[in-house]
Amino acid sequence: MTTEYGHGYGYGRGDGRSAGAGHRLPAALRAPFEARSWREFGYVLLSLPLSITLFTWTVTMVSLGAGLLVTFIGIPVLAAALAGCRGFAALERARARGLLRLDVAEPEPLRMRGPGATAWIGAVLKSGTSWRNVLYALVQFPWAVFSFTVAVTLWTTGWALLTYPLWFWVFPTYAGQGGLQLYGDEHHSVYLDNPFEITVTALVGLLFTLATPWIVRALTTVDAVLVRGLLGPSLLTARVVELESDRGVVVDTAAADLRRIERDLHDGAQARLVSLAMDLGLAKEKLQEDPQAAARMVDEAHGEVKTALQELRDLARGIHPAVLTDRGLDAALSAVASRCAVPVRVEVELPARPAPAIEGIAYFTVSELLQNISKHSRARSASVDVWHTEDRLMLQVIDDGVGGADVSRGSGLAGLAGRLDAVDGVLVVDSPEGGPTRVIAELPWRA
Repeated sequence: MTTEYGHGYGYGRGDGRSAGAGHRLPAALRAPFEARSWREFGYVLLSLPLSITLFTWTVTMVSLGAGLLVTFIGIPVLAAALAGCRGFAALERARARGLLRLDVAEPEPLRMRGPGATAWIGAVLKSGTSWRNVLYALVQFPWAVFSFTVAVTLWTTGWALLTYPLWFWVFPTYAGQGGLQLYGDEHHSVYLDNPFEITVTALVGLLFTLATPWIVRALTTVDAVLVRGLLGPSLLTARVVELESDRGVVVDTAAADLRRIERDLHDGAQARLVSLAMDLGLAKEKLQEDPQAAARMVDEAHGEVKTALQELRDLARGIHPAVLTDRGLDAALSAVASRCAVPVRVEVELPARPAPAIEGIAYFTVSELLQNISKHSRARSASVDVWHTEDRLMLQVIDDGVGGADVSRGSGLAGLAGRLDAVDGVLVVDSPEGGPTRVIAELPWRA
């Protein structure tokens, strides 16, 4: 099965096995010995000295820069403080990437308006990333102290209690006669007066040892949230980048549509009209000499006019059909389905008409999918369903053809997915070899 999402998401391989199916021990018993647990514990241990250093640098330099703002020295000192925080932030992202396997994207670079130190200072002070790094330094320090204390206390306590019986081997205790003899002969023996206490202590230590990795994992989860939220790119910036990308897709799509219209006009209607003008010119010349031949040529020209008019109607329908503007999606999609090579059932259930832009994208999405069915699917029947759910306009096109449609192959489906993505839409293609093919498109609902 091939399943593709317009935003880059997809189903994983369905082999019926979980990630830990190859392990014989349960995850709770493996945790104290897994590399991940020790990496997370190492992350917590490193957090304390690094957070102390970062906190000290931030508080000292920012306070110094703020205190010197009455002079010209304060501004470069404050910029140096923020630059240092940005450097520590890069170190923290690398540490999270190496120990927590947390891949955090680099934030946006400084936007300098010109060369020189003055432009650099202004860019550092105006950067929201710099101030979020300062906030991270202030928040992460108390959290690092707390997580270090909890993790080290639980980890050392658990292993100390679990290995409690071994302490009698490292530090022998001679309890005299009457106790439980563990080893030795009559001249040199080790006795324990209370074996029950040792057993209970070891069991408590085992519980601590098994629980500590999960507690440390919960602590590092908070660290991951801090790193991702304060040291990565801001949501606003990410959204701006996404909108810029979508704008590029829209511009490219519009340019491609203009080229298609120009090509259709040049190769279709324009060529026929040129041929028609030539035929009418020849008919005019023959009108006096051979009226019957001229009449035949005029008749042929009349047929060319009809064909050119039909091509122009088809071209206008491809740009924006009048039926869509006048009667909405139900009538427009029914008209498209009537021209499909296979019988198509159309069902539209909408409480109202969506915005013209969304309505147009929905129409062209279904039209493109039905064209694919006519050309490639070898299907016997198809269906189109359109409905509204919450704040989304849902489209579903199903055919019983041979399947094998794949967005990743760079076909027309890829361009369709790009168009939908430009308006925060999603395209899902489920088309196993042998069929059937199910395509679901989601669009934002805008009334």
